Amino acid sequence: MISAQSSIVIARPVEDVFRFISVDFFSNYPKWSPEVVELEQLSDGPVRVGTLGRQVRKDQGRRTESKFRITRFEPNQCFSCEGTGQVPFRVIYNFASLDQATQVKFTFELLKIDFFMRPFEKLIEAAIRGGTNSTVRNLKGLLEEKTM
Repeated sequence: MISAQSSIVIARPVEDVFRFISVDFFSNYPKWSPEVVELEQLSDGPVRVGTLGRQVRKDQGRRTESKFRITRFEPNQCFSCEGTGQVPFRVIYNFASLDQATQVKFTFELLKIDFFMRPFEKLIEAAIRGGTNSTVRNLKGLLEEKTM
């Protein structure tokens, strides 16, 4: 498994940050992750544990498609999803209220690495670390400029 985590403080109340990231996930995710070129909710109803989704990403010129399931939805505390396809991954957003600000910890875990990719593990880890840093910076920029 390869894992990377980044944390940032966003000058918005935890309720606003949680809603932007999780409740409105399918409309907002491409805003903070511009590599997402397609995103769709595959199950009906509001976002909750069990909600299914599909994304198409274009990372460094490489197009990938994956399906995922929401695995945790704890208001103002935690939101996570896991890939359900051949490349198992987990993303976790943890939220902590700091008066009128919110600390967001974002974790990305690549749960399994194919044998032929093992020689590139350090490069993959560095790319994932860069991605987690970029994610939290993008969220901060969007949420602090946004009038909710």
